[in-house]
Amino acid sequence: MTEFLYTYWLDILTTVFGLIYIWLEYRASIALWLVGIIMPALDVWLYWSHGLYGDAGMAVYYTLAAIYGWIIWKFFRKHGQTTEEMPITHMRRRLFLPTAFFFLVVWALTYYILISYTNSTIPVLDSFTNALSFVGLWALARKYIEQWFIWIVVDAVCAWLYVSKDIPFKAGLYALYVVIAIMGFFNWKKMMNDGLQTV
Repeated sequence: MTEFLYTYWLDILTTVFGLIYIWLEYRASIALWLVGIIMPALDVWLYWSHGLYGDAGMAVYYTLAAIYGWIIWKFFRKHGQTTEEMPITHMRRRLFLPTAFFFLVVWALTYYILISYTNSTIPVLDSFTNALSFVGLWALARKYIEQWFIWIVVDAVCAWLYVSKDIPFKAGLYALYVVIAIMGFFNWKKMMNDGLQTV
């Protein structure tokens, strides 16, 4: 048991933080960003030690993005917003094309970095999940309901990646994320339609 905990303690700890994070995101609680600062900071260490360099780099971005997300949710307003708290809305259609272009550029750049400067064994999928996560975090920071579709894809691919890299608890967490992301979409849709927000 001691050897098991010694081997997987960081995986277990970040998984616990991940469960708290997704629960807060499901509730559309601003507190998700505070957990979102701690968890990825620990993930940098976890991923780097398992050769997931793209994910390690992405975890650094997640930490900074959590600070950005908290500031946006707390202080910024959307066009036409009448409530004090930022509401859940649909992403504007005019943003779809530039967002897709941004994703493809980031995917290509991340892939190039991984194959040029690391010994990553899965550069295509590692760079794919990282690029798509950039878009997902931006959409979450803007409280666009479509962010859940992005996370469903990211979480499903990550679950498979972590199984293949022997990070079992994180793999289980991301498999659970897929289910919660589906539930989260419907919860956010209800909150959006009812005009409800959670602090």
